[in-house]
Amino acid sequence: MTDRPLTILFMPESAYGPTNQCVGLGDILLKRGHKVVFAAESSWKGKLEPLGFVEALVDLAPPAEQAEGAEEEDAGKFWTDFIAETAPEFRKPTVDQLETFVAPTYQALIDGAVYCEPQLRAIIAEHQPDVIVEDNVVTFPALMTSGAPFVRIVSCNPLEVRGSADLPPLFAGYPLADREGWDAYDKRFEETHRAMWEAFNTWCQEQGTPPLPDLEFLHTSETLNLYVFPEEADYDEVRPLDETWARIDSSVRETDEEYVVPPEVADRPDDSALIYLSLGSLGGADLGLMQRLVDVLGTTRHRFVVSKGPRADELVLPETMVGAQMVPQTKVIPQVDLVITHGGNNTTTETLHFGKPMIVLPLFWDQYDNAQRVHELGFGRRLDTYGFEDAELIDAVEALLADTELRTRMEEIGARIRKRDGLRKGADLIEKVGLDHLGRAADPALADALESSTVES
Repeated sequence: MTDRPLTILFMPESAYGPTNQCVGLGDILLKRGHKVVFAAESSWKGKLEPLGFVEALVDLAPPAEQAEGAEEEDAGKFWTDFIAETAPEFRKPTVDQLETFVAPTYQALIDGAVYCEPQLRAIIAEHQPDVIVEDNVVTFPALMTSGAPFVRIVSCNPLEVRGSADLPPLFAGYPLADREGWDAYDKRFEETHRAMWEAFNTWCQEQGTPPLPDLEFLHTSETLNLYVFPEEADYDEVRPLDETWARIDSSVRETDEEYVVPPEVADRPDDSALIYLSLGSLGGADLGLMQRLVDVLGTTRHRFVVSKGPRADELVLPETMVGAQMVPQTKVIPQVDLVITHGGNNTTTETLHFGKPMIVLPLFWDQYDNAQRVHELGFGRRLDTYGFEDAELIDAVEALLADTELRTRMEEIGARIRKRDGLRKGADLIEKVGLDHLGRAADPALADALESSTVES
């Protein structure tokens, strides 16, 4: 083996969830002395370098001309704009979203992968990474054909990892124990995605990749695949995975600044709780939904910390709430009694990591699957995001806060998850891939020994 520091290239999806996931792992690896490069989307310019990372950014579409004096784009704006324009689709049943939301989203992701392929190849040629880590939902061929080992991260609900006919359909939000609707959903998925998948599969192979698995848009790594989901909520019994897969129970980044609860909500009546409300960086773009939640919850005796989202200046909070466009979520959740969330995988796993019950109001993608899993395991309540009654939301809040047995159970689950320290497990496994690759390159005689080593899952 060699003691030379590794060069590790991360390529996350543009949204905050996957990027924050990679930031957490990259921070650990950076502190171990490795060089960490982010091939993030260009709206992240200036946000990653202060954390110590090398920014090697890409455009997913032709850059729009920016007027002189215009404000710099928010990180993740590419998808924030897309979600804001598509928000009316979220009111539809998930099977009806396949044609009007899921397929267009996949197509937008594919278009981005095609557009930035030459840029990624140039970045890889410049930085010569020892290991490439990607957190995406479509293949970027440059990442898997460079000659360096690549690691796939699944930071969505692990139903994205198929392999069993007993798994509910992806993005459907259907119960594990009830197969009603599964076949119709699968049929509709094929009808709406087959032609797009065939075209993308052909293009990927033209760039040098193996064929894609049928109706899947991302290759599995032959070296290491990581997925982020706690053991207590996983689908292990239904879908066992091979030795290339390893579970990270949680991956709570350590780069968030400390958060002191402001006195206007910290000082509260004895019978009130402190609650965190967030629909994520993308869901928060639905101002109407955010304002309705704030208005309903503002009638309770409880106090709230609100992640206001990209339209923060337009959201009006009552005196019982404080918030900002973004708050340091991993520092807020440990201090609250309940989390009200959209069910993004980061927020879901972080809430479980800190042992808090949750109310889930899913909007799109795997949020439906996370909401259903939380509900069917009794970790909280799933509500109809646009169809809930005011009293239904308030009743859910009061019932979860009063359920001392559940609160004890969640605290115990959180303690177990934190003890397993998924963040460092993930960093360890990525580091091992890179060191194995360097050892193989430096001394071919080590190849046989390295080939015999396996990844613990």
